[in-house]
Amino acid sequence: MELGLLAPLVVLALIDSTSFGTLAIPVWVMTHPSKPRLGRILLYLSTITVFYFVLGLGLYFGAQSLRDAFASLSTSEPARWVALVAGAVLLLLGLTIEPWTEAGKKRKRAREAARRQARGPGRIERWRTSTADGSASPASVMAFATVAALIEAASMLPYLAAIGLMVAADLPTLGAVGVLASYCVVMVAPALLLLALRLSMHERIQPTLERVDRWLRNNSKETLAWVFALLGLWLISNNWRFAWDLIG
Repeated sequence: MELGLLAPLVVLALIDSTSFGTLAIPVWVMTHPSKPRLGRILLYLSTITVFYFVLGLGLYFGAQSLRDAFASLSTSEPARWVALVAGAVLLLLGLTIEPWTEAGKKRKRAREAARRQARGPGRIERWRTSTADGSASPASVMAFATVAALIEAASMLPYLAAIGLMVAADLPTLGAVGVLASYCVVMVAPALLLLALRLSMHERIQPTLERVDRWLRNNSKETLAWVFALLGLWLISNNWRFAWDLIG
């Protein structure tokens, strides 16, 4: 595989590795006062990996089968306008879904903390506790992972971008399957590394994990905002000249 494809795929996979399901929840489980249950966390991460691998296969082969049929449509005037408008919407979302000032972020965190305190422990919190202390059944852990993946799947633009790059590269079938499997492994690699540190260093790594947990809680949506904004800028940069020439 060429470096021109490998490098962006690695970057996209590492961005995906910091998402809600692939890192935030595993770290959250690891910071639970009880000793992490290795089997339960590995089952959770395995379920996440398999979910995205199967989803990726469906998206890749579906997009590949439609590529030739829509090749001419993608360069048509209506498609260019749709891409331009979509880029503007994504850029607007990237600039507005998360406060950009520290004061705005503090106010938002305070509101979210107040809402969590008012409603009490939710299903996600209860799943976290049962996964951490080992009381959850394997089926419950797999359901927890599947729900987490479903919640974030629609917003995982880096993953969709990676599928798009693979389709554009026209990889052979076995190569595409191997690349996709490797991508999904990279997605959970940081969580596996932190789990290994948690099990080997015990309480000594706990303060670091708690800092990582706080950072993920405070910045996960900001990362998504950056992804939205950058993708929006990319779509606009590829289509604004077409619209300018048409209007002019």
